[in-house]
Amino acid sequence: MSKTRVRRVSLLVAFAIGTMPLFEARAQDTHAGKVDNEKALALAAQAAQQQLHQTFTNLKFEDFGPSAVNGPIYQANAGGRIIYYAPQSEHLLFAAVYDKNGVNLTALAQEQGASRRLKAIDPAKALAIGPEGAPTVIEFTDPDCPYCQALERFWNTKAAEGKPVRRLVFFVSGIHPTAAAKAEHILCSPDKEAAFRAAYSGQTPPILRQCEAGHTRVAQDAELVARVGISGTPTLIVDGKLISGFQQAELEAFLDRYAKPALKAASEAVR
Repeated sequence: MSKTRVRRVSLLVAFAIGTMPLFEARAQDTHAGKVDNEKALALAAQAAQQQLHQTFTNLKFEDFGPSAVNGPIYQANAGGRIIYYAPQSEHLLFAAVYDKNGVNLTALAQEQGASRRLKAIDPAKALAIGPEGAPTVIEFTDPDCPYCQALERFWNTKAAEGKPVRRLVFFVSGIHPTAAAKAEHILCSPDKEAAFRAAYSGQTPPILRQCEAGHTRVAQDAELVARVGISGTPTLIVDGKLISGFQQAELEAFLDRYAKPALKAASEAVR
């Protein structure tokens, strides 16, 4: 072996021997950093769990740990429904957010959104169903929607119990293919309320009525639906609060709030 080659090999060996402690030190530093990070996360989780216990004293839970959601969370109003988005971890959250006092901040945001939407709604342009003087709700509905038909049965049952409502109806015609034609039929009928109840009981007449006024009303309702941001049926506005879907418990509570003063007034009149 030549002296030059021996010198090169010697230099490589020396370099390797000299750098081995450096690589080992870096590996040790990386491991130590990882351990420190895990300890910090564990301490943060412990502190968060303790804070949860102290803030929400009535909340009972079994497991506690880090969430898959990372980074800031943003709020959006999607057709009256509040959703949350975490762009860093790309998570979409459908949830109710409460503050430390137990206030449902999600519900407040929905109510604020509903209040803004109410300004775009002209009650005079709605189809009124139910007796005047009864508690009033605004209802966005579709004749072919099964949940809307279930809601119709609910209203009928409550009316039979002495709890009628006055419904200001606007038709949503962009979901089911025959919804617009059925809505126009209702609006073109001499007895609109009777035609409405027949359609929502599942009856389909052999010939659907057509008229210019009915066609125009259906188109106007469609414009309102787009402006207000209605994305599903039924959607109701009850006491200024937007309710998405057939939420029976909320509607029962609404009717009970109005029924109690009426019963009290009736009993006092009997005395």
